[in-house]
Amino acid sequence: MKKKISVFINKRIKKFNKKINVPPDKSLSIRALLLASQCIGVSKIKNLLVSDDVLNCIKALRKLGVKIINKKNIYYIYGNGLNSFKSKNKLTKIFLGNSGTSARLILGLMSTHPGKFYLYGDESLNKRDMSRIIEPLEKIGCYFYPKGKKTLPITIEGTSMPLAQKHFEEKGSAQIKSALLLASLSTPGITTIHEKKISRNHSEIFLKNINSDIKIKKLNNGNLIKLRGQKNLYAFDYKVSSDPSSAAFLIALALLTPNSKLLIKEILCNPTRIGFIKILKEKMNARITLKNLKKKYGETVGDVFVQSSSLKPINCPKKLVPSVIDEFPILFIISSIIKGVSNFAGINELRHKESDRIKNIELGLNKMGIKTISTADSLKIFGNPNINRKKSIEIYPKNDHRIAMSWAIFALINGIKIKINNFETVDTSFPGFVALIKKIGGKIETN
Repeated sequence: MKKKISVFINKRIKKFNKKINVPPDKSLSIRALLLASQCIGVSKIKNLLVSDDVLNCIKALRKLGVKIINKKNIYYIYGNGLNSFKSKNKLTKIFLGNSGTSARLILGLMSTHPGKFYLYGDESLNKRDMSRIIEPLEKIGCYFYPKGKKTLPITIEGTSMPLAQKHFEEKGSAQIKSALLLASLSTPGITTIHEKKISRNHSEIFLKNINSDIKIKKLNNGNLIKLRGQKNLYAFDYKVSSDPSSAAFLIALALLTPNSKLLIKEILCNPTRIGFIKILKEKMNARITLKNLKKKYGETVGDVFVQSSSLKPINCPKKLVPSVIDEFPILFIISSIIKGVSNFAGINELRHKESDRIKNIELGLNKMGIKTISTADSLKIFGNPNINRKKSIEIYPKNDHRIAMSWAIFALINGIKIKINNFETVDTSFPGFVALIKKIGGKIETN
């Protein structure tokens, strides 16, 4: 069992002017591993995120017969082609820790593999809704046991005769879309996905980059994605760019620390992933500049330059919600610190993440005397820059790494006394968070 860690903060961070790097992107790291497992030959992945979620994905693939070795921080994945998973037992047990991305995407690959697999995770992952992926995958022909169960642990029995389907993705979930695309790789015929709400498109870019037979057509109400299955894929070399979701916490810290500047290098700037930056720049008066933009492996990458700013409250447009889904906790924290009322609607998806992120943020803000009003699908925050800084609070993130880091940023900006329990959960996506905060000048203690 992982050692429990708490952090303590009781001082404001002083002004800073720094150049930093943040960890590699988790979404790209997991997709690179899963796709490499389905290619023929040895794929080489540089700058892979070495976090709990990614390491659990590697362990799962190894248990499914995929050879993966690490030499000098370069990962070599020995792929045997489509549908090449191997298992020694009639029922293979796969543990995926806290990683919802790994769980949902690997179910897509398993759905077309004739075998039985038992998937389970940690306490948080075992509570998350899997019906959103179970229902479309059952249409392809696989089975889930026990019948009607909507959460892990669960058993999937893949089909040897998958059927190409027309799917309608209305939740704005990249995980659902990606699982269906992975399932379609081994499915004869053309699988169609009508994506009604645009979500992050890393899987589509990756599949194009490794020459799968995928076509994407823009529609008035989303995208039409078509993939012809059973085309052999071949090994690739890949370098993972830095994670914009991890960068979001440092961006917030720089914006709200007076007289500060921050340059974050080599950030993934895919338009579906920088809704956070777009909202801050275009709606909240943030001084953020994207520099040195270039294409790498089909993705846009660049540097992010941030200067402290006088921010305005926001009415967040629903259309931007999918592109900022992981950054809402820190966006809520920003809104709580600036003067004025901020409104967020169309955010029900946040109630189905590692924790109920709306409720979890509200609990802490209310402890600090910051008023909030929420519904199942919305949150209103009455920002208060004049909170009682002599107050002390204790936070329980409930195995949610983004909640834990968001409260650390809140404390560093405000100088309140805070204890954040369960901080080991940060290692699922941002190992080295505490060390990086200290490098910038923040005072943070661990126990």
